[in-house]
Amino acid sequence: MRGSMLLAGLLLAACTRGAGAPVAPAGSLQVTEVARGLEHPWALAFLPGGRMLVTEKAGRLRLVDGRGAISAPLEGLPPVAAGGQGGLLDVVTDPDFAQTQRIYFSYSEPRADGKGTAVAHARLGDKGLEALRVIYRQQPSMGGHNHFGSRLAFAPDGALFVTLGERYDGMDQAQALDGTLGKVIRIDREGGVPAGNPHAGRKDARPEIWSHGHRNPQGAAIHPQTGRLWVHEHGPRGGDEINVVLPGRNYGWPVITYGVDYSGLKIGKGEKQRPGMEQPLHYWVPSIAPSGMAFYTADRFKAWQGNLFVGSLKFGQLVRLELDGEHVSREERHDIGARVRDVRQGPDGFLYLVTDEDQGRILRVSPAR
Repeated sequence: MRGSMLLAGLLLAACTRGAGAPVAPAGSLQVTEVARGLEHPWALAFLPGGRMLVTEKAGRLRLVDGRGAISAPLEGLPPVAAGGQGGLLDVVTDPDFAQTQRIYFSYSEPRADGKGTAVAHARLGDKGLEALRVIYRQQPSMGGHNHFGSRLAFAPDGALFVTLGERYDGMDQAQALDGTLGKVIRIDREGGVPAGNPHAGRKDARPEIWSHGHRNPQGAAIHPQTGRLWVHEHGPRGGDEINVVLPGRNYGWPVITYGVDYSGLKIGKGEKQRPGMEQPLHYWVPSIAPSGMAFYTADRFKAWQGNLFVGSLKFGQLVRLELDGEHVSREERHDIGARVRDVRQGPDGFLYLVTDEDQGRILRVSPAR
């Protein structure tokens, strides 16, 4: 442990318009630095024995032990198009990791005709990655460095959900079903299409698509009771959303949004609702710039069981959302003092954050003593 600090929650009642949910006075948290010296870390995954895998956006994957020691970059990664919002992004372990030693990760892939989000799996060996295989490539490729997504979440049935951004310049293609810009897809562990996808068998739609009309989703988690996928995504200037993502549904971007363009002008016709398009479960105006998301199921914070936690890049906060079914009843914000890129529940029952900084850190969040 590198040191700890006691942080009081920060009340920001003016900074949310989350479908009427009040922003509650926050308590205090104990925040302990576990490791520092990571270059813009993006995601972490826990391994048996207390180690963690951490991605760095620049294209490096590292191991961090329980004392905070950071390994040299692991060997065997594919080429990564690092720059802007692109780089090495999410990482998760196979549900059968104890048998397979396999990990899955997403990244922005350099291509002859541009870039796109890709997903690969590999076996974690003694010195690095072995038996690497790219199992999915977002199509079409595009130039630019924005809106790659992308989070990975394994469903209870073993299918893999992948959130895919619309690459910013491809916003109109978020409504098109013949490509995967602005989509959530559902694939099997080798990149194939599992049974039950809503567009399977259609000639005018990609069979891996689970939902469409998304902008830049950087948070995904499986609800521990319902097994449903929850996703959050960045709005433009305002209009960050949390959605329960159901098969075949249209989540509206860029036709409807609670945000406006960065210029202050309307997006499209400035519509917030339209028949056939889903309303968000929760939204923020102005944006908090959400990244990372986790349901809390452990007993270290007994009063917080079943709550949803979201990182805020813009305000440097950990946001706690109390839920009443699929409704946010209360919001609480804790000031972390750095851009929170990822939020995970650790095997010890504490919450872990990674901070998006030149000297990025892993932080452990525990109840105040």
